[in-house]
Amino acid sequence: DGVLTYLFWDVYRATLYAPAADWRADSPFVLSLAYLRDLRGADIAERTIDEIRKQGFNDAAKLSDWSARLTKLFPDVTDGVSLTAVRDARGRTVLYRGDVQIGLVDDKMFTERFFDIWLGEKTSEPKLRRALLGR
Repeated sequence: DGVLTYLFWDVYRATLYAPAADWRADSPFVLSLAYLRDLRGADIAERTIDEIRKQGFNDAAKLSDWSARLTKLFPDVTDGVSLTAVRDARGRTVLYRGDVQIGLVDDKMFTERFFDIWLGEKTSEPKLRRALLGR
């Protein structure tokens, strides 16, 4: 696990759960973000799309579709709330707020790009990636 810090604010604690601590992008795993501050869901969705774009993904139609879906799915969060994303065996992304499922994105391309925000080689937060992967 590790903490994402923006400027001097701790934003969330990220924790990666993988079978036998052997993370593989093409296998089921769970990434949980325990928020340490209040944020609007729309801002989380916007930042998510910005991070996908920063990694070089520029399909405007897909980004627009994903942005609209995430804006509807992501709730506002307060300090202590967790949002959890599950990469299931079929390559889908299942989203939870606490223990309550808030959405499912059945799009393997989305799943890959979404989790690459934290776990991909082009992440904007390589220190957090290393912490999540235990490196």
